Amino acid sequence: MLLSELGGKELVNLNNGERLGIIADSDIIVDEKTGKIISLLIPERRFQLRLFGGSQEFEIPWESIRKIGQDMIIIEVEDI
Repeated sequence: MLLSELGGKELVNLNNGERLGIIADSDIIVDEKTGKIISLLIPERRFQLRLFGGSQEFEIPWESIRKIGQDMIIIEVEDI
């Protein structure tokens, strides 16, 4: 799967069913030595912080991703 193919997928937390939004501009963090994906970095848009000049991102450890489906990504995290 290409990083660009993650765009448009809905992010859902398996623990509480919370819909965290649609992935648009995401990045991945890769271990330069091993080439393994460490985490998915997603811009925070739920609280519209960008309107106030702040830009925050949240990092989802790759181990927390349970399933990447056709329309959504299921993650398992305590709280975001």
